[in-house]
Amino acid sequence: MMSFPSTIAGLNQLSADQKRETYAKIIPPQLLSQYQIDHELRDPQGRDLFIMHCPAGSSSAELALYHQADAADPILFGHITDTIHGQLHILLYGMNDVLTPRYDVDRLPDGTKTSFGTNHRNLEAEQKAMEAGLAPGQIYRGPHLFKESLRQFENFAACMGQDLFFVEPLFYHVAIIFEKYNFHYQTGKKFMTRISDGFSEGGDLLPLLNSSTPFRSPKAAKRIQLRSWAVHDEILGEPFNNVTMYRYVEKETAPCQDHTLDW
Repeated sequence: MMSFPSTIAGLNQLSADQKRETYAKIIPPQLLSQYQIDHELRDPQGRDLFIMHCPAGSSSAELALYHQADAADPILFGHITDTIHGQLHILLYGMNDVLTPRYDVDRLPDGTKTSFGTNHRNLEAEQKAMEAGLAPGQIYRGPHLFKESLRQFENFAACMGQDLFFVEPLFYHVAIIFEKYNFHYQTGKKFMTRISDGFSEGGDLLPLLNSSTPFRSPKAAKRIQLRSWAVHDEILGEPFNNVTMYRYVEKETAPCQDHTLDW
C-alpha cells in the first residue's frame, strides 16, 4: 500500500498517477453513484472528469470533478493548502447538484466573476436563489452529502497522519453547519456570538430586518438560511470574514441535534 506524505506539499511531489489516486480519496463514493461516474473518474470515451492543479513545488491543490467532460460546472470543487505548521487547511470546498436549476450568483451579467458574491454581487440572481431556498454562495442546490464528504476528508487526513484540519467558512450558515459537526473556532468566535446576539430577542439587528432590501426579511430572525442572506447583505455594516475553524479527526461525524432554529 502506498504510504502518504504528511503535507500537501509532500503529496504534490508524487507522480501524477499517485497524486490522482490520493486526491481522489476526498470524493464521496455516493457522489460517484449519484452521477454514475466510474471509479477511474473518466467518461465512457476515456475523457478525464477529475481535474487537478497541484504542481510539484506548490503547497496547495485545486481540484474539480465533473459529471461530464464538457460540463460547464463541477459537481465537486476544492482548494486545499498547508498551514505554516504543515497542517491541512481547506480554503474552499463545495458540491453542486448540476441537474438542478443554476443561479448566476458567481458572475455578473457581463461575465465578471463575483467570487461567490464576496467581491461583487449579482443581486437579481441572488434574490432568485434565496427565493428558491438556496443559501449565499450556492449556484446550485447541493447533493446533500456533507456528512459523507466530511467522512472522506477525515479518512484522507488520517492517512496523512494528521489529527486535525482547518476550514475557512465563507458564509455565516456554513460556520453554523460546521459547529453542528464539532468544529471549533480558531478565529471568529466573538464575531459569530455578536451575530447570534444581534438576531436574538432585543438584539440590535432585529430592527434592521425591515425589508429595506429583499435580503433583510423579518423572518430572518428565526431562520439560518435567511440570517445568512442578511449577513451577506452586510446588515452588520461589514462583510462576513476572518472566521477560521478546526476539527479533530477522531470526533464523531454525527452532528449535534439543534432544533431551536429552522433551516
